Parts: sequence; C-alpha cells; structure tokens
Amino acid sequence: MLMAILSLTLLGTVLGFGLGFAAKKFHVEGDPLAAEIEALMPGSNCGQCGFPGCPGAATAIANGAAPVTVCPPGGKALAEALAAKLGVSVDLSAVADEGPKIAIVAEEICIGCCRCIKVCPTDAILGAAKQIHNVIREACTGCGSCVDRCPTEAMTMQPVPVTLQHWVWPKPAVSTATPALAA
Repeated sequence: MLMAILSLTLLGTVLGFGLGFAAKKFHVEGDPLAAEIEALMPGSNCGQCGFPGCPGAATAIANGAAPVTVCPPGGKALAEALAAKLGVSVDLSAVADEGPKIAIVAEEICIGCCRCIKVCPTDAILGAAKQIHNVIREACTGCGSCVDRCPTEAMTMQPVPVTLQHWVWPKPAVSTATPALAA
C-alpha cells in the first residue's frame, strides 16, 4: 500500500515537471492585438460572423481579413469600438442594431422535434423529444441558430424583456433651452 502511494507520488511529480518544462519550451506567443479585440467581443461564440467563434473572428479582424462590422451580436457599439481601436473609418449605415434579443418558444405550435436543442451553442433550450421546449433567458446568447432550424416556426427572436433584475432607470433628457431666470 505504501509502495503504491510513493510510486504514484513520484510518477505525478516527474510528469508534472515534464509538463512544466514542455510548456516553457514549446510556448507560442499569440497576437496581442487579436487578444485585445477578442476581449472587446461579446464572447458568445455563436458563429453568425462565419468564423469559428469569437477568437477566430478576432484573429481575422486583426489580420485585416474581416471588417470590423463582422459581429452581428456586437452591433454598432462593437463596430465603433473596434474601428477606434484599429484606427480605421467605418460606415455604420448598413449595420442593423436592434439591441439584444433572445429566443422565445411559441408553446402552442412547438412539436418537440429537438432540432433547436441540437444547434444551440450554449445549451439554453430545455426539453425532450415530443415535449414542449423552453429557453433559459440567462443562457441564451441571441445567435438565432435555433430559429433557422425550427420546422414549425415556433422559435422567434424577441427583445430581452424588461424585468426587475434588468431594469435601468432611464437617463434624463438633455434640455438645450435655458430656464428663464426669475427677477
């Protein structure tokens, strides 16, 4: 018993040092600009941009292979931030900025085919075969891939509903008129 514990401890120590040496020896430096761009992106890895997740899109933007408007979930705010970061000018008239959206299931027409569950990148859809599905709001990234796969059009994208947890006091309107001074 004691010999087994000592041999496993020795084996773990030797392999740990070996992995540490290999990590130092074969370390590959990444592109710091791509890392900064990836930090600005939403991180949903939805694939709407046509790249394999946010790291792939960030690398393509850093290399100049993709425009700064490539990320639909990021919208105009992300495109402006990326343009400022890279020092490029961008035309945002073609970028649709509808705000954050989440998937909603119309329960009366859901047939429980499970096609939406299979394509959801974040496992935000609950349900089983031949049962009504539902979406976990906090897990949905708004990628819309489930909407394309639903044969009955039960899945739709709707703006994030305002709840007590998400409600924000509206900013006051800026008035340009000066108030009249009382004499």
